[in-house]
Amino acid sequence: MKRLQEECLNCGNKLKGRIDKKYCDPQCKSAHQYKKERERPDRFYNKVDNQLRLNRRILKEYNKAGKAIVRQSILLQEGFDPKFFTHYWKNQKGDVYLFVYEYGFFSKKENGNDKFVLIKWQDYMLK
Repeated sequence: MKRLQEECLNCGNKLKGRIDKKYCDPQCKSAHQYKKERERPDRFYNKVDNQLRLNRRILKEYNKAGKAIVRQSILLQEGFDPKFFTHYWKNQKGDVYLFVYEYGFFSKKENGNDKFVLIKWQDYMLK
């Protein structure tokens, strides 16, 4: 019976043992898979997760007191992207706050400037 793979896919050493073997040892297998993964473009869910984590960090940084109003341009310069959020909450006035985990934001215009109202999730919002 002919061997399917003559050489290790990672280091090129001659293979011994099972006929369907592809790597000479577990380290070569791991190294080869790591190289293959690095060559692939970023996966979509990684991009989404990275942006959500960045958004959360920015909202947390600018909302130390539980409620704050910040110019949108400031957050956007930091890398904040309002299209990435985890859930929303609508208050009694009908304002829809978008949340990134426990930090929420609401877009509004004040004195001709685009601003975000930042809040932190509260237990009463569950109702």
